Amino acid sequence: MNAIENIKSLYNRTGYEFLPIEINPCPIISQKITAATGGKSLAEYYDYEMGFMGAGVVGLKRKNQKDINWRDFYAEELHEDTHFGDYGNAHEGGFESAAHMRRAHHPMASFDSLSQLEDYPWPEWDGEDVAHVKEHVDKMHIDGRYVTAFMECTIWETAWGLRDMTVLMMDMMSDESKASYIFDKITADVVQKAKVFAEAGVDLFDFGDDIGMQHSIMMSVDMYREWLKPRLAQVIDAVKSVNPDVLIKYHSCGFVEPYIPDLLDVGVDILNPVQPECMSFEKLYSQYGDVLSFNGTLGTQTTMPFGTPEDVRDVVFKNLDIAGEKGGLVVAPTHMLEPEVPWENIDAFIKACIDYCGM
Repeated sequence: MNAIENIKSLYNRTGYEFLPIEINPCPIISQKITAATGGKSLAEYYDYEMGFMGAGVVGLKRKNQKDINWRDFYAEELHEDTHFGDYGNAHEGGFESAAHMRRAHHPMASFDSLSQLEDYPWPEWDGEDVAHVKEHVDKMHIDGRYVTAFMECTIWETAWGLRDMTVLMMDMMSDESKASYIFDKITADVVQKAKVFAEAGVDLFDFGDDIGMQHSIMMSVDMYREWLKPRLAQVIDAVKSVNPDVLIKYHSCGFVEPYIPDLLDVGVDILNPVQPECMSFEKLYSQYGDVLSFNGTLGTQTTMPFGTPEDVRDVVFKNLDIAGEKGGLVVAPTHMLEPEVPWENIDAFIKACIDYCGM
């Protein structure tokens, strides 16, 4: 099998020949890797077809963003090291070190009327200039790359990033018109973008919103079914209408076990990251391993930063043994590798994946 055939077969649980190796390093970890490998890529250093699932797809252009000063929409003074997302949500600090250690600001947090939401400069998608997306996907396929459309923070995280989580949850309980407006605007935008990627021929969509916490779900299953499930279904239905065989990966940190039947119901094929600090992969695989595949399972709160190389190797082998020969698991760190992770554990993870297939 080539890399594309291999990963498709693995996620369809019909066997695999080698394990794709995925890591997501923060800037400090990238420096550690460069120092350890002498500047070589990991594929060169290990002489192994890493099987990375593409490098994502290039962004879509926005019609009305060039002239917007997003700082005008914040009452507070923002640090000079502040970055703005497509929708004007702000994050400051942390981009040169740990990447996740950033302060968030919410431009709609103080809005008290629906008209303010309507008057906000929502990004207008430039639906005409999309040829570059297919060109990019075609090139990656020619190069033997499996192409993923990275669209995490699909609906929920984008919405609360604009409105503030507490305020948005109050809207969902007592001011439904505001919550509906925000969710519907974001969903419509995501559907437009996702259809472009589907038509360009991507192999997998990486959707997701953090809806779990360390030991509990973030909202009741009933609230999830009312607000988020039907909108995620709209997005997945849109891409499946273009390509019924495209794979859908869904990311949520934390404990999400009660949501899994609903995720399956809307067409999710792969669950990520299955944090071992929050859920048992063995239990989930025994329940859902015939209908759901998995990505992750190697703890970035525990094993990767604080375990030994032997611990890392043991977890990799144990979880791959659970999945068995048919596959259904890309074992990988459950999130970005932050500064505490030693190079020795990264090395142990990669070597374990290589050695497992050489058994």
